[in-house]
Amino acid sequence: MGAVDYWCNIFTTEGIHQTFLDPPEVAAVVEWWGLHDKLIGRTVPEFLDYMDAADVDTVIIPSAKMCSYRTSQLIWDVKEEQVAELSRQAPDRIKGLVGIDPREGMAGVRRLEEWVKEGTFVGAHLHSYGYGLPVNHRRFYPFYAKCAELGVPVVMQVGHSAESMPSEMGRPILVDDIALDFPELTIVAAHTGWPWIEELLALAWKHRNVYVGTSAHHPRYWDPAMVKFANSRGRGKVIWGTDYPVMDYGDALSAIDAWELREGVAEQIKGDVAKQVFKLG
Repeated sequence: MGAVDYWCNIFTTEGIHQTFLDPPEVAAVVEWWGLHDKLIGRTVPEFLDYMDAADVDTVIIPSAKMCSYRTSQLIWDVKEEQVAELSRQAPDRIKGLVGIDPREGMAGVRRLEEWVKEGTFVGAHLHSYGYGLPVNHRRFYPFYAKCAELGVPVVMQVGHSAESMPSEMGRPILVDDIALDFPELTIVAAHTGWPWIEELLALAWKHRNVYVGTSAHHPRYWDPAMVKFANSRGRGKVIWGTDYPVMDYGDALSAIDAWELREGVAEQIKGDVAKQVFKLG
């Protein structure tokens, strides 16, 4: 059984421009981190070949709604139709996450339900920072309630924000409130929670419904505390993701194998847990 990337940004040439090159606030991060060489657009057949070469079974693409903290305008506004069109070309291998914009209110909740029932989308996605709202804010609760009702997870970025946005909106400890209020909601707390990694690990140990997502952080540089957690009392609670194109699949998966992991743990991290969490066949 191959790997699953629970957070793969839209990978076409148009999508790469839309999400990484055209928005000035994200382009500044691309320049600062030296990511230009990684921004390679691919067609669906080309991306499937790329997945096959690294033994990746499935990717999950968010119709991400990232808001600018400075202008209150959407920096990322990936449409569900864009993700669905890619999925139609490879429905068993490309899935989606419905992006949450809290300003839409119940219209956004209805959009979430409609797209999940359509079949392409296996969860929701939240990037709270630019809205200036912490992840446990009441305006997100109708979306969380709908995800719990539909039986799908929500992927939310926690930890710092690389863009010029208040990182406090994603403090991992805020997830404690959500997990307590929605014990039936599966939460994938993305981007490792750095620099508050141990805060997130404590929550993943405490709550059955909280998972640690590793997107945007290359396995070569994972915090040893997270690896120790995945290897011991946190077995089955850590999920691999890339925030593609931030890292290369083959390189990242090889770096997981370089850690001294107990039998079966690498397979859990790479895909087994994600297949369970997102109910992938």
